[in-house]
Amino acid sequence: MDELTHLDEHGNARMVDVGAKASTDREAVAEAFVILSEPTRIALFDGTLPKGDAIAVARVAAIQAAKRTAELIPLCHPLALSAVEVGIDQVDVGVRLVVTVRTTDRTGVEMEAVTGASVGALTLYDMVKGLERGAEIGPIRLLRKSGGASGRWER
Repeated sequence: MDELTHLDEHGNARMVDVGAKASTDREAVAEAFVILSEPTRIALFDGTLPKGDAIAVARVAAIQAAKRTAELIPLCHPLALSAVEVGIDQVDVGVRLVVTVRTTDRTGVEMEAVTGASVGALTLYDMVKGLERGAEIGPIRLLRKSGGASGRWER
């Protein structure tokens, strides 16, 4: 259990104490895909969806989700984020969202990036489901992180 930092010596869930860690610049990048048919993808990027500008709504949803990650994921620390950037691009299979989150703090922002990408994708699904209930979300994954004692990691 020594490797499972969110468990105490008795196997109980706990929030990790990061008080002794140094604040460092940290960044994480995550992506999510929304698989769409070509007509739905075209309507999305042409801005002709019945619900309006889904890309703008998804971008704001991803930012808001990254900012509120500690409220959604029980053992995450609340962090003062210095930046959240959201890219939403058309790809052959539909849409690719890329969320980049930065902070200077004592713990990383991987969960904030993944949460932002996830909620952005869910928001796009909500905006297109009237046209295409069969839209799919995934994969959702961390692409890279930097900062802290573990340094840089890249998929």
